[in-house]
Amino acid sequence: MLSHNNQKKIAVINDLTGFGRCALTVAIPVISAMKVQCCPIPTSILSNHTAFDSCFIDDYTDKMEPYVNEWKKLGLKFNGIYSGFLGSKAQIDIVARIFESFKTEENLIIIDPVMGDNGTPYRTYTPQMCQEMKRLIRYADILTPNVTEACILTDTVYKTGWTLDELEALAHKLAQAGPKRIIITGVDLGEEIGNYCYAAHTAAGSGRLLTIKKAGDSRCGTGDLFTSIIAADAVNGVDLETSVQKAAGFVADCIRASEKMEIPLTDGVCFEELLGQLATAG
Repeated sequence: MLSHNNQKKIAVINDLTGFGRCALTVAIPVISAMKVQCCPIPTSILSNHTAFDSCFIDDYTDKMEPYVNEWKKLGLKFNGIYSGFLGSKAQIDIVARIFESFKTEENLIIIDPVMGDNGTPYRTYTPQMCQEMKRLIRYADILTPNVTEACILTDTVYKTGWTLDELEALAHKLAQAGPKRIIITGVDLGEEIGNYCYAAHTAAGSGRLLTIKKAGDSRCGTGDLFTSIIAADAVNGVDLETSVQKAAGFVADCIRASEKMEIPLTDGVCFEELLGQLATAG
């Protein structure tokens, strides 16, 4: 009997946003270009993301488990399971059950805890939601919080001007919650942006801050773009630091291309212009 599991696959749990280049509309083409099948699990369907003045939203919470139950009937197995923005406690509970259903000793769980930015949680992230996310991250093989999210998850006061010792302490606190490898993204270093890479159960001082020159203003969807590359590389066996450098460089290239094309910040990054780079990259 032919198997459904002959090709590498990543199940991606996120919303499907028609316009604005974020979530699944980023993950599907990026992961596919990197020679991994992307299998989406929609959490909601939006006409455009919520940074616009208005949008249509169709919540998909009640449909997520019946949807996934059909995958169980097919005997699907995944090399990676990647979750992004989650909009409620119910969705976090469902995602935990999905992790438990499909986790194996061989595959990887990648969690991007999309909770806030610039020191402030998103409106949907009530104290209860933050506590639920703290519990969810114990499943992560790779966790990719930005600085704000790392602070929320560790009850650390948000600040700017992080030292290497402070980043290591922050990453260590996250590792104590369960994640095996951590990338604290978007560390503001003035003219550069840093991504701090840390592996749990390693010697003190073993984390590494990888930096890149700022390419332009912050844009919607760059976190989704970054973590989609990390996820595909992870199941392809690429070293984490190599993957972080690739992802950061690609995001920067896309920001520069978007500014050249005068793409509005709300519209995200025009990665389509550069997607071929990922298809040919090692």
